[in-house]
Amino acid sequence: MKKFLLALVLLSGAAFSSFAQTSSESGKFSIGLEAGLPVGDIKDAGGKLFIGGSLKYDQPIATGTFVTFSAGYTSLSFKDTYGGGSLGFAPVKVGVKYFLAESFYGEAQVGAAFGTKSGTGTSFAYSPGIGYAFGGGVDLGVRYEAWSKNGTISQVAARLAYSF
Repeated sequence: MKKFLLALVLLSGAAFSSFAQTSSESGKFSIGLEAGLPVGDIKDAGGKLFIGGSLKYDQPIATGTFVTFSAGYTSLSFKDTYGGGSLGFAPVKVGVKYFLAESFYGEAQVGAAFGTKSGTGTSFAYSPGIGYAFGGGVDLGVRYEAWSKNGTISQVAARLAYSF
């Protein structure tokens, strides 16, 4: 997994530096609140709610196309009937965002989700989604996200963010 992450970082850096001068747009950061509903096996195991936050950077590589880098923290809470409690994860992802219309976009990201509890380990993360960039820097996205390692933890999530 460490080799995969190193390769991901190197590839991201190469893409970032090689495409940085191809667009007149400048890159921008966004900070967002995230919430998700568990689906699949984790829902059956008592998963109740994902909640967290993230920081994302969008670097233009062509007109309407961006390379994205994101990192954050997400907590998965469990129903009391399944013992309650929560698990923490720190997902780090890189991806591509493409504007299909002036404000409507599609996005796909891959990366890793690092478990914060001892023994949770690192999972492969992937998340396709869609979103809408409102005026004034407000962005709303919806995605399916999954973390795979000896099984899959997945969610349908929303991100409400402010870009600057």
